[in-house]
Amino acid sequence: MHATTTRTALAVVGAVLDPEMPQVTLADLGIVREVSEAADGAVAVTITPTYSGCPAMGTIRADIESALRAAGFGEITIETALSPAWTTDWITDAGRAKLRAAGYSTPGPAPRRADGPIPLTLQPAPRRIACPACGSTATRLDSEFSATPCKALYRCLDCREPFDHVKEI
Repeated sequence: MHATTTRTALAVVGAVLDPEMPQVTLADLGIVREVSEAADGAVAVTITPTYSGCPAMGTIRADIESALRAAGFGEITIETALSPAWTTDWITDAGRAKLRAAGYSTPGPAPRRADGPIPLTLQPAPRRIACPACGSTATRLDSEFSATPCKALYRCLDCREPFDHVKEI
């Protein structure tokens, strides 16, 4: 395995844009788990979806393969790892900054418990969300689902602007 080639493949994969939020790369979102190269030059990529049923995974796979082929890589395998599950804590600081610059409200820390799984509740947990336009925390949840399952739709009660909030998971 050639470390330089593996680093190049990792850089190529990491630079692929997310199809649902093209302001951020796959590396920014933290969904690229591993990129390795076999002795024969084959590249293996492991990714974790933001949601196990994420509808963008087919497009993400195709975009990764296309980017690697354009960079001169031949045999490519793309695997999905569901464990451990992706968490918004994996979004990089650069990714959070890009999301904020694009007008998204970025997620806070993902909910967790030290003693085991988080219990399922049927009511959404109250969130204190700041408006990305004016900074006010006087905001209202309009819909738990926005354009994609990973975002919720909020409205600022001060400036009246609607905005997407990337949910904590």
